[in-house]
Amino acid sequence: MKIRKKTALSVFILSLVLGCILPLAARVSEPHLDAEKSSLVSDHFDGTRYSNPHAPQNPPSPPGQAFRWLWKWVFRTNFSTWPKQTDFLPGVPPVSQASDSSLFITAVGHGTFLIQMDGVNILTDPIWSERCSPFSWVGPKRKHEPGIRFEDLPPIDVALVSHNHYDHLDLPTLKRLAETGMPRAVVPLGNMSIMERSGIPNIEELDWWQSVNLTSNITITLVPAQHFSGRTLWDRNKSLWGGFVISGPSGNVLYSGDTGYGPHFREIARRFSPIRVALLPISPFRPSQPGDPTQEYRRVIHMGPSDAVQAHLDLGTPVSIAAHYQVFQLGFDGFHDAVDALAASLEEHGMEPIAFVAPMFGRAISIPPIGDEPLTRTWKAHNIWWMLLESGPMQYGFAEGAIPLKGAPPGQPHPLSESAAQ
Repeated sequence: MKIRKKTALSVFILSLVLGCILPLAARVSEPHLDAEKSSLVSDHFDGTRYSNPHAPQNPPSPPGQAFRWLWKWVFRTNFSTWPKQTDFLPGVPPVSQASDSSLFITAVGHGTFLIQMDGVNILTDPIWSERCSPFSWVGPKRKHEPGIRFEDLPPIDVALVSHNHYDHLDLPTLKRLAETGMPRAVVPLGNMSIMERSGIPNIEELDWWQSVNLTSNITITLVPAQHFSGRTLWDRNKSLWGGFVISGPSGNVLYSGDTGYGPHFREIARRFSPIRVALLPISPFRPSQPGDPTQEYRRVIHMGPSDAVQAHLDLGTPVSIAAHYQVFQLGFDGFHDAVDALAASLEEHGMEPIAFVAPMFGRAISIPPIGDEPLTRTWKAHNIWWMLLESGPMQYGFAEGAIPLKGAPPGQPHPLSESAAQ
């Protein structure tokens, strides 16, 4: 009897979710926007929907399959258990502004990074919400607190939103940023109507390879990604997705957004070489499951650690920083799986752990200025905080090919920790 009641309650809740989501489809696009889009037909847009030109296309899912997927997503069926990180302390407030030719990158968590370079502050896919969902009471819940408290953010000059999925386009956070005076956002085509609800005064839509000037010496370019879009069951691929290259005196920084592995990484490298820093997703992923027809398509739209390492190689081995892990549980992988698999993939390629790091949330990574000699031990101690989280002994990695240091014995400070350096 209890099982029947629980099932009935689950069906009732799922019905409410469907009933709330489906009416939202009417708000995604407007007729006049479709007319404007028809003139933009390209290799990735047919006049109605966007696509991945170098990847197999996903046919519309049968209603039963869509319902089963939504059931698993809402009720976490077959998902592993992720721990809630309750002992995390947010990082110290970031500097208000990076000086000319300086480059600081702070991982806030998931796809959210604070990029401070050449006098501007940039946020990628900002989300400080407790859930990535259209509702505050259901949907994937945050397992790791933001690395920076929202009130500790410096004034933000622009938000870069890679696509319209709820874990990347979070309206509550964007509205909070608009209230603080953030003046600008840049988004892929088709996202204007929903972004206007954020209250951000200046929103610019771009197609792949289009650019806008953020300042006189900083340019933002939307670059291809291999993914999809949709905030309801009816608006799939009616808006574009992508990544961003930020180009300035400090070099080129790539934020790839959500993406599967594909030839677009080599093309990005060809157009923007050298890339100094690449922010690349490593989750969700899942080892191949026998008899799973959707496995290959999941790889098309999301990179796992091994694909991310290959992308790192395609990009010319920049400083690569992992994204999209240990915050929202959006797949079947366990809490530590992505980071552990990243370390294993680097080892398989004969690469040092510092080549591609999983950052400590909230700790600023200072990228050495272009052309500088390897930095001193003391400078590194205070300015670079990289760590392969929960994957064996603690290791800090530094730019310019320095050798990582092993963690200190239990109960003793790390030799390059701030407390030890003082």
